[in-house]
Amino acid sequence: MELYQLKTFVAIAKEGSLTRAAERVFTSAPAVSAQLKALEDELGVKLFDRTPRGMVPTEAGHSLLDEAERTLASAMRMRSAADQLRGAAQGVVRFGTVVDPVSLKLGEVLVTLAERHPQVTLQLKQGLSFETLAGVQRGDLDCAYVLSDSEQSEGLELRRLGVVDLAVVLPLPVARAHPDLSLDELVNLPWVGTPTSCMLRVHLDKLFASAGREYQQGRTADGESAIRSMVASGMGAGLMRLDQAEQGERNGEFAIWNGWRSHTWLCWIATVDGKRAVSVDAVRSAVLEAWAH
Repeated sequence: MELYQLKTFVAIAKEGSLTRAAERVFTSAPAVSAQLKALEDELGVKLFDRTPRGMVPTEAGHSLLDEAERTLASAMRMRSAADQLRGAAQGVVRFGTVVDPVSLKLGEVLVTLAERHPQVTLQLKQGLSFETLAGVQRGDLDCAYVLSDSEQSEGLELRRLGVVDLAVVLPLPVARAHPDLSLDELVNLPWVGTPTSCMLRVHLDKLFASAGREYQQGRTADGESAIRSMVASGMGAGLMRLDQAEQGERNGEFAIWNGWRSHTWLCWIATVDGKRAVSVDAVRSAVLEAWAH
């Protein structure tokens, strides 16, 4: 029995699809199918049923899934312990980042890593905050920057790095026509929203709730740069970081509505200490050092 077979077993159980499992373990669907068959032959039990809903674990599959995950976690701890004995931090760290250009201080992090841990390489993957958080929880990412209102996250280390202020922006024709726009009038405007996997959407929902309304999804942008462009084009009001809103207002792209402010936090997340590689701890130290000043 090989560890990669157990990783494939867990991936199929999590994804419910050979194709998606193959993407998760960076191989082909036929290879995943072959690894599953080899594992089933060795264990002497059927692990999955093929159904119209996808790959569903059998009773035996459910029973053995926890054991497979514990075995993989033990292997990771052993590898980490060996790294610590060598005093070595090396390998690729899969680092998730938010899509929009929040000041992440990645340059400082990269310089520190290059100086102190030249054998650690960051593999950056951009995404919306909730998707990135789920990626760390699934084990698809080793650590990440996310926007979050939470002070903690179950099973993860979460460190707040800095506050991110938020503001409402209006197309210039709307702002000029309604200089004293009320909250009730604001929520009746066309809006450029974000997907539910974006932290900005949480605050947009809260804004509408404060007016006793529920936000109805309409025009949608998957990032702040798209929101900025769509609001500037007059497609609707939008929510964005205050620093970006102020920059856009200075450039004459749109106007800030001063009747509302909110904030969230830029955070660093990773699996808890003892369940991660030495290389991730090296990234953690570089991130915290960059944000300490």
